[in-house]
Amino acid sequence: MQPSNISARFARRATLSRSVRLLAQFRFEQSEPARFYEALATDTVALTTDLWTAATGESPSGRTVLDVGGGPGYFASAFEQAGMHYIGVEPDPREAHAGAARAATSGPSPAAHAASGTFVRASGMALPFADDSVDVCLSSNVAEHVPHPWRLGNEMLRVTKPGGLAVLSYTVWLGPFGGHEMGLTHYLGGARAAERYTRRHGHRPKNDYGSSLFAVSAADGLQWARATGSLVAAFPRYHPRWAWWMTSVPGLREFLVSNLVLVLQPR
Repeated sequence: MQPSNISARFARRATLSRSVRLLAQFRFEQSEPARFYEALATDTVALTTDLWTAATGESPSGRTVLDVGGGPGYFASAFEQAGMHYIGVEPDPREAHAGAARAATSGPSPAAHAASGTFVRASGMALPFADDSVDVCLSSNVAEHVPHPWRLGNEMLRVTKPGGLAVLSYTVWLGPFGGHEMGLTHYLGGARAAERYTRRHGHRPKNDYGSSLFAVSAADGLQWARATGSLVAAFPRYHPRWAWWMTSVPGLREFLVSNLVLVLQPR
């Protein structure tokens, strides 16, 4: 797949060395989450900056970024340091309190200021924000964790200003990382993989198939995005530029794309 005008700027950054560097960090996701997510946050800010600059011709400094499923706030400092106003949304208070973020759980306002950024406790499938209220709406590796991923996508589009960007990135189920901590056993079936993990470790996986992990395909994401009329780019998040063609090949993309980025621009 040839990069669109909007993704071409980021395509220059999508080198093999970047892919190897990010892949090396994945093994620390659960053992050293700060190490993993800080590296991912830096890369995500670069991705967002490139996409915004290509789409608008302007710097994203001063713009508002709504991060749906922002978790414990590892992305907040990176976006704030880049000059953007960060709002993180997280429905699970345990996840929100796992890091620096302090989610708002009471009081007249749903938002609370943490050391960096603003955090809101809410579901990504029912965002408590007005229509056309943010410049960039980002969701990084969340769609596979909700039962209705395209409801989440529609909410992201609703709150994004015309001319802004909605960037939805998610792990493709049939890719090598689709099973998350269950490894490649997800190819045996999600429920079977979860049971196998439970027997081996004595507890359910954090990403438990059917409750906190769902099978989301590349084809479904592309179909939804095209139906909105707002899709401006689609590419594998962690692949080098020369491998982006995989996104265009039905069947093959389900196994090799691994993580799909959908970039949408409401009009």
